[in-house]
Amino acid sequence: MAVLELANISKHFGAIQAVNDVSFSLEAGEVVGLMGDNGAGKSTLVKMIAGNFRPSHGTMQLDGQDLILHKPVEARQRGIEIVHQDLALCNNLTAAANVFLGREIRRGFGPLRILDYKTMYRRAGEIFRELKSETRPRDLVKQMSGGQRQAVAIARTMLAEAKLVLMDEPTAAISVRQVAEVLALIRQLRDRGIAVILISHRMPDVFSVADRVIVMRRGRKVADKQIAASSPEEVTGLITGAIEQV
Repeated sequence: MAVLELANISKHFGAIQAVNDVSFSLEAGEVVGLMGDNGAGKSTLVKMIAGNFRPSHGTMQLDGQDLILHKPVEARQRGIEIVHQDLALCNNLTAAANVFLGREIRRGFGPLRILDYKTMYRRAGEIFRELKSETRPRDLVKQMSGGQRQAVAIARTMLAEAKLVLMDEPTAAISVRQVAEVLALIRQLRDRGIAVILISHRMPDVFSVADRVIVMRRGRKVADKQIAASSPEEVTGLITGAIEQV
């Protein structure tokens, strides 16, 4: 059974058709690269999956159950996590505090309950080790590299036991070494059976880590191919319109 299944999803804002009749499915442990030029509809599509927008038409299912979302918190409750391009981290807090933000562990009873920092540091450390990341629970986010920040954002999705992670340009504006770290983190998610939708403009990253590539142009899906059956040249042609559809 597919983790996520979209059937004829469309979204319009007044007279503007942002997404038009898009269908695809996603299996557990599968990484799908979502590519297209600016304005192709990628972000709108992902925001519908994340609960920011309601589809104007079509249906979504998660684990075979209808997925009807009114707000992002409902998506998170169903096991859908999104890693935004700006990561939405608190720079003045530690890695562990960011991982547990909004999900803090407390001990004690009634009004005397206090934050259980020891448990949160320990669990965050376990997750970072599982991710094979050099990030340490007590490190301040403002002192971290781009790759370490991505590790913190991805650790939050693992704490939530996500079924599906949506990643928006995770390798934009970071160094080559940090890109390698982020791609390794994505592989870790895949190996844990978590499905990933990777929005990216970086062709080498998609072809390095994705199993499939979906290309959108002007709100429509123009390709859905196994990476092994495509090429960067073909995908570039599909994005620009030099190749109409495959």
